[in-house]
Amino acid sequence: MNKQSLYKGCLEPIVLQLLGSHNRMYGYEITVKVKELTKGALQITEGALYPLLHRLEGEGVLTAEMEHVGNRMRKYYRLTPVGQATRKNALNELNDFIATLQLFNKPAIS
Repeated sequence: MNKQSLYKGCLEPIVLQLLGSHNRMYGYEITVKVKELTKGALQITEGALYPLLHRLEGEGVLTAEMEHVGNRMRKYYRLTPVGQATRKNALNELNDFIATLQLFNKPAIS
C-alpha cells in the first residue's frame, strides 16, 4: 500500500498543527518542515497543499498576508481564533483515529 494515500486524510491536522506551533508559515515552508520532521517519509505536494490552504482560508480557519521577500511575493498563513479551535478538534479526531487503528495492531486474545 502506498503510504502517501494513508497520509492524505491526515494532511489537514498536520498543517493546522504546524501553523499552531509557528506564528506563520508560507506554503513551501510547510512542505519543507513536514519533510524534515518525518525524515522524508511524508512529502506534501503543492497539488495537495494549496487547495487545502485555500479552503481553510475560505472557511475562516486561516488568514493570509502577502509580503514582498526579495524579488517575489510570499503568502504567509496563520491560524485565526476559529482556526485554533479547529486545530484542537482536528488533533483530537486524529488521536482518536490513531487509537482506533492501534486496535488492529494488538495480538488477538483467544
